[in-house]
Amino acid sequence: MYRDFAQLKERNFDVLVCGGGVYGAWTAYDAALRGLKVAIVDQGDWAGATSSASSKLIHGGLRYLESLDLKLVRKTLAERQMLLQAAPHRVWPLRFGVPVYKDSRMGSLQLKIGLLLYDLLAGTVPKTQAYRYHSATEFAERFPHLNTAGLTGGFTYFDAQTDDARFVLELIAGSEDSGAVCLNYCRVERLLEHDGQLRGAVCRDRITGESAEVSAALIVNTAGQWSARLHGGNRYRLSKGVHLILPKALENDALLLTAQADGRVFFMMPWYGLTLLGTTDTDYDGDIEQVAVEAEDIRYLLSEANRVLRKPNWTEDDIIGRFAGLRVLKFGDEASPSAVSRDWSLKIADNGLLSSIGGKLTSAREDAERIVDTVCRQLGVGAAGQTFGKAFPWSPGTDYAEWSASVLYQATQLGIDSISAHWLLRRHGRRVAYILRLCEQEPDLAQRITPALPFIMADLIFCARHEMVVYLEDLLRRRLPLLILAKLAPSELQRLARVSAEALGWDRATMNLQLNSCVQKWLRH
Repeated sequence: MYRDFAQLKERNFDVLVCGGGVYGAWTAYDAALRGLKVAIVDQGDWAGATSSASSKLIHGGLRYLESLDLKLVRKTLAERQMLLQAAPHRVWPLRFGVPVYKDSRMGSLQLKIGLLLYDLLAGTVPKTQAYRYHSATEFAERFPHLNTAGLTGGFTYFDAQTDDARFVLELIAGSEDSGAVCLNYCRVERLLEHDGQLRGAVCRDRITGESAEVSAALIVNTAGQWSARLHGGNRYRLSKGVHLILPKALENDALLLTAQADGRVFFMMPWYGLTLLGTTDTDYDGDIEQVAVEAEDIRYLLSEANRVLRKPNWTEDDIIGRFAGLRVLKFGDEASPSAVSRDWSLKIADNGLLSSIGGKLTSAREDAERIVDTVCRQLGVGAAGQTFGKAFPWSPGTDYAEWSASVLYQATQLGIDSISAHWLLRRHGRRVAYILRLCEQEPDLAQRITPALPFIMADLIFCARHEMVVYLEDLLRRRLPLLILAKLAPSELQRLARVSAEALGWDRATMNLQLNSCVQKWLRH
């Protein structure tokens, strides 16, 4: 992957996609696969906002059954099943436990009916994916940190998990491989019209300051929380979601829990060997450039988590990392953001601008297909979508179990510990071969970056060289989520900055500038 602003100049594109989150990435990938001339730009990094601040889930949304949003649940479950097959390295199974207490808002019978319906909406799936009931003893053994006072039993059900930032990055890489021009840190300054219809945009490279007029027959707005800047209106609602990273409290399964304070659902999930706790769901009308985790968000999540945990009784000092993002929801009069539908809509302005509003990580592919269907109709192109069931760009292209076993053996022979090797496969798919080659050339690169996390030095160097990294934060927050998974000391961050600078060809002044920026943003809460 590489960025070249010159590729935007003196070319006529069929479609310009503005916004490089999951919706923009799927739209660009789908359009490029259909043979359209595509450009996608983002004013920041790929997945730089909400698409790297999600709950990391590929799921049907069990809670939407309460509002009888069966259409959305069926749609997202179909996508979940497809993604598990098409991207086994990118999307992996995750079972959730739902404890039942004497005072639970929902009893065993209600949960059983809901989980049975959830499985039925998923269609024909393996028996291993069916929900299961567990006695109180069995459930407590499965979740040893859980508070057992008043526990009467529990259920487990099937969903899936991902690394959201890498999910998006892989789609951007696939778009580029399919002929799209992809540029991060490229801002749309203004839209260009002719006879009342859009015909392009002025884009500015935020690295060099250079500007260019980009000609495009159609423009798609997938800018998320910045959408209003393009379509000039604000007919959507913003909800803030906060997540905390805490020490390990789970093994292989996650927990779906109900908050005592407001009855909302929240999750506790294993992620890269730690615990991901979230999410809040509160209306947001603040600065969209400065979305932060507030003290009240922390109190809410820790209080609710500690209520259901027998130990360790977390405090703010236990928080390893934190992040916040904004969900774009349809405009509505519902009192609570949680009550607003997570379904998606496409708005078409009088000047032809196509704006994507709402949606979910799991269902973004199908929604993007509808966007590109609209683009093709307006262009008079008859090409059909190809993304459903298509192997992801970095999929190994062979039996995944056999391939995994072979690569894991190679990795451990090179001195990579088994857990880090396991995550390498999930992070890079077939491109892991290049990382193993680096370890062959320099054996020291097989060592972990930091002892507590399953990332090796070769991974860091590969990402820096080949994944369109512009700033140190791109590398340490989204290519590898080190800044939210580790409490890095200034000396450790400085060491990583030196390694990154060598891989990226930065001089000392640039390195120091990047280092100081990361220290200011990530090491001072």
